[in-house]
Amino acid sequence: MPKIKNIIIFLAIGAIFVSIYIFYIKPPSEEVAVLVSSSKTPGISDTVAEDTNPKVAQDFLNLLLSIKSIKLNDAIFSDKAFINLHDSSIVLIPDGNEGRPNPFAKFGNDVVPIIPLTCNLPKVLDIPTNTCINPLPN
Repeated sequence: MPKIKNIIIFLAIGAIFVSIYIFYIKPPSEEVAVLVSSSKTPGISDTVAEDTNPKVAQDFLNLLLSIKSIKLNDAIFSDKAFINLHDSSIVLIPDGNEGRPNPFAKFGNDVVPIIPLTCNLPKVLDIPTNTCINPLPN
């Protein structure tokens, strides 16, 4: 039993050392740049992408050309089932009292200042209703 325990401990320590080497000590491999941007004329912001692999560029061009040739059948839009569809969305109107002005403030510190209502002339403020009304002619 102690022999198996020692083997497991040595394997675990070896795995730790291998992991340390792979992630921290081993020099990073150089990656080849696949896409290079360059400007033909200095000062102009138009850049030209040059692909270092012409086969990849040709495959991409073929893919773009095949997408261009896709034809969609628009008969579904004249189908009776599509015409009978209707919008059943619900417009949500907020009550205006949901949440706190500052949800991160401590409780008791989120008091909202009440801004007094001001009226534009010729209207005046009716104090009991707190609304702007036209003054009564004398």
